Amino acid sequence: MANSPTAGGQSRPVRFSAQRPYVLDIVIPVYNEERKLAGSIRRLHRFLAAEVPYAARITLADNASTDGTLAVARQLACELADVDVIHLDAKGRGGALRAAWASSTAAVVAYMDVDLSTDLAALMPLVAPLVSGHSDIAIGSRLSASSRVVRGPKREFVSRSYNLILRGTLGTRFSDAQCGFKAIRADVARQLLPLVEDSGWFFDTELLVIAERAGLRIHEVPVDWIDDPDSRVDVVRTAVEDLKGCWRVGRALATGALPLRELQTALGREPLVPGVPKGMVGQLVRFGIVGIASTLAYALLYLVLHPAMGAQAANLVALLLTAVANTAANRAFTFGVRGRDGAGRHQLHGLLVFMFGLAITSGSLFVLHRFDPTIGKVAELSVLVVANLVATVVRFVALRRVFGVHRRWAAVWLGGPQRWMKPSSSPLDHGGES
Repeated sequence: MANSPTAGGQSRPVRFSAQRPYVLDIVIPVYNEERKLAGSIRRLHRFLAAEVPYAARITLADNASTDGTLAVARQLACELADVDVIHLDAKGRGGALRAAWASSTAAVVAYMDVDLSTDLAALMPLVAPLVSGHSDIAIGSRLSASSRVVRGPKREFVSRSYNLILRGTLGTRFSDAQCGFKAIRADVARQLLPLVEDSGWFFDTELLVIAERAGLRIHEVPVDWIDDPDSRVDVVRTAVEDLKGCWRVGRALATGALPLRELQTALGREPLVPGVPKGMVGQLVRFGIVGIASTLAYALLYLVLHPAMGAQAANLVALLLTAVANTAANRAFTFGVRGRDGAGRHQLHGLLVFMFGLAITSGSLFVLHRFDPTIGKVAELSVLVVANLVATVVRFVALRRVFGVHRRWAAVWLGGPQRWMKPSSSPLDHGGES
């Protein structure tokens, strides 16, 4: 493979090997690996021929090697069927993966480290959920309870600390961000890659964080893993760069700079089981937290305002103020809508829901006072809290629609000016092409 100019004046990879409808393309990023490359690739090639029932290719992505790595890679491509080579002038694992994945015609693209530290028996469990369409991304995990890992205490500490930092700062739920054993559906990769800025070791962490925040399904596979004693990764430098990446991605998520809604729309993500809304359990929990805080704020405001304004006016003002805050909190916290776009429209719809709540609470007060005009503030507040609970159920359903959760179909761009279609359930629906 060579480089060809693009409209922007930079180069992009162009594959010269025969293109047949591969289902799986395994990318091996390499930098100065002339000694171990041949043995690892021949071992992987034998495994694919014997154990993988899909048409599979190995792509060797040489990123600016200064030794004989590229020559060895080209020799392997000549000797072995379904082995391809690309060369990039810039160093960086992320850049190599971006170039190889973007130029692949396979339905599923993957990568693993050249030392094959991960037991290859985990490859089929990694790839199968993507081929079937069940999951979007699959990752090997060395930190699963059932994984078997052989490595030194220093790397074990660094790995666990890094993933703990990710959970604490970015709220991630996947267990192992940096295991060199991952796969992704090609259609998903084409939508995610333009959003990933890093071209080094933080590349796959950034991709996973964005995918998770967009609601994509990430499948984890416990792996057996043996540390490579010849690893030349600068742990300290890599850790510093990763922390910088966490700060950059966290800031982008907080400010709404990442177009997560557009990504969800482009991928057409909907509930996988009819009648079960995506993220319902998590949304209910977050909605409940916001609801409890709003109810406490409403009760406090009502009690403070009641002596000066009376029951009905106090209810109106307290409900209005908490409704505005409630809509803003649910918009960002419960449903993950960031940025200012549509904020005014969302508040307007929230106020319409507020009118329903006002009608229920004011009606409850009216009926209560008709039966007992001398009833006290505590009894009034108790009735109002019950009425608000009824309004809250309606509010949750209404806000899910306000924030666009039930979009049934979205167009997926396939590369041509008039090629649009509904999202596919499996990459094999298109004959292995993407």
